[in-house]
Amino acid sequence: MATITIIGSGMMGSALAFPARENGNTVRLVGTHLDREIIDACRATNRHPKFAKHFPKGVPPFPEGCEFYQIEQMDEAVKGADLVIGGVSSFGVDWFGEEVLPRIPVEIPVLSVTKGLLDQDDGTLLCYPQVWEARLAAKGIKRDICAIGGPCTSYELVAHDQTEVAFCGKDLNVLRKIKAMMATDYYHISLSTDVVGIESAVALKNGYALGIALTIGLNQKAFGLDSELHFNSQAAVFGQASKEMSRLLDLQGAGTLDNLCVGVGDLYVTVYGGRTRLVGILLGRGLNIDEAKEELKGVRREEAHRIRQAQRSRLPAPPAHGRDPHRKEAGEHPVGVVHVRTLRDDA
Repeated sequence: MATITIIGSGMMGSALAFPARENGNTVRLVGTHLDREIIDACRATNRHPKFAKHFPKGVPPFPEGCEFYQIEQMDEAVKGADLVIGGVSSFGVDWFGEEVLPRIPVEIPVLSVTKGLLDQDDGTLLCYPQVWEARLAAKGIKRDICAIGGPCTSYELVAHDQTEVAFCGKDLNVLRKIKAMMATDYYHISLSTDVVGIESAVALKNGYALGIALTIGLNQKAFGLDSELHFNSQAAVFGQASKEMSRLLDLQGAGTLDNLCVGVGDLYVTVYGGRTRLVGILLGRGLNIDEAKEELKGVRREEAHRIRQAQRSRLPAPPAHGRDPHRKEAGEHPVGVVHVRTLRDDA
């Protein structure tokens, strides 16, 4: 079987160790410089501190469990690997591009879980694989980077909930090899060579999910914390988010139904299963970002930063289909415009 090295022991990177190891692969989990306590805990207990389940021991005849490495041991963990998975958040994009990717042999494929877009001075939006590839090319390194998109929460993947995602990359043969390493009877993988489309489809989902969750908090504020859930307002913002996802895909030259479905699915799972939902509800009740952070001690810094940017941002959103972005027409909702700004500022 294969050897898979995962760099970044956050929840999603660590969750991917489950299907990888249960396929009989050797799995090496490497913590970043911010993950020392996580790796220490994994070594001591064979369990990620945020997960209820222990890391799998593998399947016969591969009984050994996952291997855990601190960042100083990264070169050792990468040596002989058949696949490297980048498990960093968007805060780690620059670090991953400067400190990790140049040290990975070009013959080893790289698969990234990091989602987002980076806006350029000319208004174009680049997905992270494009950004990394360009920076590597400037160093004389030619590499294609694959990525994961689609609806998947880490804890549900660990629990073996039926999950459907998309792996995207330029080389279909490489994608097929990666799929063979990672696919299980609960982790289902579609393949796409449209990297820009898949990455653009999922990039805004946290911002849109926050807007949808805000309506829950607003209704709790109006009708009481114990009131029945109101779905009309959630559905209205969800529908507007779907429209804006479609327009962004058109802007990126990737407006296909397949890409849109990947993004809408990712939005759905984030609305109902992510920390972004909890923060959005608190903001909808009237708390400011600092109060929401105090209420939810475990919220990731990445999400708190996005919320802060959404509150402060006053930049104009790019026009969709040549229309004035500040003009509200029938059936339009202004919430999504804020979230486009949010991701651009955070990227």
